[in-house]
Amino acid sequence: MLLLAMDTATPAVTVALHDGDSVIAESSQVDARRHGELLLPAVHRVLREAGRELDAVTGIVVGVGPGPYTGLRVGLVTAATFASALGGVPVHGLCTLDGLAYASGIDEPFVVATDARRKEVYWARYDNSRTRVTGPAVDRPADIADQVAGFPAVGAGARLYGEVFPDARDPEHQSASALAALAAARLRAGEPFEEPRPLYLRRPDAQVPKNYKVVTPK
Repeated sequence: MLLLAMDTATPAVTVALHDGDSVIAESSQVDARRHGELLLPAVHRVLREAGRELDAVTGIVVGVGPGPYTGLRVGLVTAATFASALGGVPVHGLCTLDGLAYASGIDEPFVVATDARRKEVYWARYDNSRTRVTGPAVDRPADIADQVAGFPAVGAGARLYGEVFPDARDPEHQSASALAALAAARLRAGEPFEEPRPLYLRRPDAQVPKNYKVVTPK
């Protein structure tokens, strides 16, 4: 087994290689505006560090979000392109919040919250680092204060809204290493994956304007 994992659903552009037992190379950079520029160099970097070629990859793991429209699509399109180039190797989708939860190692009820912009968070509640019980959803922090009160929280959203998430813990950012390790564990256990399709939870910012004037000749 050689899994190539990537996630661009958050400001972290993160890539890792996992051989079924452990992570053998990883790269993470936090830059919310350069997903398209940073992802492919990161893939090349981890392959070079591990001394492997792309054609050795037996499966691709990708974070499906939730996340902003443009950044999220960078990872998903790249994963699909690699899978096609490699003759149709499987693409395993995982909820981005599940990767953060798994990285936390928390063994009690807690919350994962990432920054959804517009003064909102993408969030989900977990019984432990492997078990999601609600969500994912997108809400204003104040609107879910009663639902998350008393729970520890991880993710950049928890750090950003400390008045709602006073017990903010690591990790703050997504890690493809955790995503790859979670995927390997699910593969060993025969557990299902998400479809490798974007989980947006809301409409994109860019929309066709209403009542626009037609300027082309009839």
